[in-house]
Amino acid sequence: MDRCSMLTCEICGEELLLEEDMRTHLVVIHLEQELRCPLCSLSGVSYDELCFHISCAHPEERPGAQGPPRFMPPSGCSAGTEAPQSCSAEDSWVTPPTNSSVPTDSVLAQHNKALDAGGSPPGESATARSTKTSPQCVVLSNEDNDGVKTEHSEAKQRRLSPRKEKLFSCPMCALVCNSCFLLQEHVELHLQEQRSHEVSAPEVCSPASTSAPGSTLCRERRFECPMCSVVCSDSFSLQEHVELHLDHAAAASPGSDLKLAQQLQQQEEAQQEREEFKKLQRQFGLDGGGGYCRQMERTMDRAVARGLMSPAEFHCQRAEMMESLASGADDGRTRTQGVLRALYEYYQTECRDSVHVWLSADTDHYCSSAGDKGWGCGYRNLQMLLSSLHTIDAFAALLQEKAVPSIPGLQRMIEDAWKEGLDPNGASHFNQRLQGTRAWIGATEVYALLTSLGISARIMDFHQPSGPGDTHPRLFEWVKQYFQQSNRSCRLPPRLVHTSMPPLYLQHQGHSRSIVGLEQKKNGSLCLLILDPGTSASDTRKLLSRDSVSHAVRHVRKFPSSLKHKQYQVVAVQGPLSAEEKQISILNSRTLRAERIP
Repeated sequence: MDRCSMLTCEICGEELLLEEDMRTHLVVIHLEQELRCPLCSLSGVSYDELCFHISCAHPEERPGAQGPPRFMPPSGCSAGTEAPQSCSAEDSWVTPPTNSSVPTDSVLAQHNKALDAGGSPPGESATARSTKTSPQCVVLSNEDNDGVKTEHSEAKQRRLSPRKEKLFSCPMCALVCNSCFLLQEHVELHLQEQRSHEVSAPEVCSPASTSAPGSTLCRERRFECPMCSVVCSDSFSLQEHVELHLDHAAAASPGSDLKLAQQLQQQEEAQQEREEFKKLQRQFGLDGGGGYCRQMERTMDRAVARGLMSPAEFHCQRAEMMESLASGADDGRTRTQGVLRALYEYYQTECRDSVHVWLSADTDHYCSSAGDKGWGCGYRNLQMLLSSLHTIDAFAALLQEKAVPSIPGLQRMIEDAWKEGLDPNGASHFNQRLQGTRAWIGATEVYALLTSLGISARIMDFHQPSGPGDTHPRLFEWVKQYFQQSNRSCRLPPRLVHTSMPPLYLQHQGHSRSIVGLEQKKNGSLCLLILDPGTSASDTRKLLSRDSVSHAVRHVRKFPSSLKHKQYQVVAVQGPLSAEEKQISILNSRTLRAERIP
């Protein structure tokens, strides 16, 4: 036949002889196969894509018969083309659609891939492939009748040559599409099914719903309530569900926030109290840091490390300290004797502006040492008092020790007084233990020790200022009356009186001192003569020298303007106690009370 009578496909350049063959070629090869899902609105996919979609999205709708379901094509033909009679709905699973249009690149690429692989085009079933060899089916011829390729065949070759295409994977299932438009429709289908599922079960993903369409997303991500284990479908439902819990809890306990705030405040206050208590324990030597002996050894160790003391001196002093501790008596390193005698001579020869001067019985001065620095003032004043009692015949017989005890010895004596039943409240405060600690002592411990020795004592409490400028003139008047007891029989007391009265133990916040005399000026003002354990032994010995006594006595005088603490307590010795009076004093010490002035 002549080449001029051949029919050429304007799309791919294929040349066919008969008009019926060209129609079949256009329908099978180039017509867009617009297949539609019978269960939803999905369309525009190939047969294989449609089968995969139904198996994934509509598993419960599949018929019970074996094999894939049959899909009815749209009816009618257009563009003047008719489907071949041999490719009817009874002979194949899918019949080409009736709408005639130019095929898209994606459909053409699928057709080319199928041809290259030696198979059938997409969407063609096994029955259709079996009837492919029939003369009534599609007949393709790639050869020219004359054996020479024409321009149309070259154009066809270019169109049928394999090309690389971009694939689009569904983010919600395993489907892969070669067109973004198909993927968009496919994903919209997933979203439609998910919305319909949320309408049917908006809050809880039940076990039955996990097998329904749209359950893939529920299985992938679970929103579980942290308060009741309810599983919600999305984060918004979970938020509303949890807020219901919180609203219910707030309604059930309207004061819960206030209670929580009060509880937190109480815990914070308790923590602060514990910290302050520990701080006070460290301050008053009750933190288990060791006592006199341990502090002395640490001080000597530091002196050796700094080169201030040789190792030989260290061992010598340590041996003397251990010997003194074993005997219970003070080693006398911090003692200064003859202080009252030196003051008597000073007022006798000098200081003519004084009208009256009263001095206590002879008293030795004891200053703090390296072993008790910072906490031993109470013990040192007690040593001063005991040194004076040793010089008074009425009290010397009552003292068990012939020498003044050391600080560890005084701690042991106070513990013995507690064991006799004296001051049980004070004993419980120190947990019945003073030895081996750096605990401070005050007026009540001095009273308990004197009472245990059979010596009567009083505690006077000047609990508030009694004069202008926070001064305590009542304290000075009371001290004057105390020293005047020795010369009441004299109408005109002498200017200088060296009495036999023991010194007074003066206690105030953080420190204690000893009152050894009183001086009255011509203008009527009073000043106390006070020995301070904080004064070093070298400064105290200046009182013994005539050249330096005038300057050193200034540190002994204390005028009312120098005593401005809020509260002062004074321990005054009265006299010996009989056995019966001692027992009465022990019973009365269970509720120990001071005499308050004013």
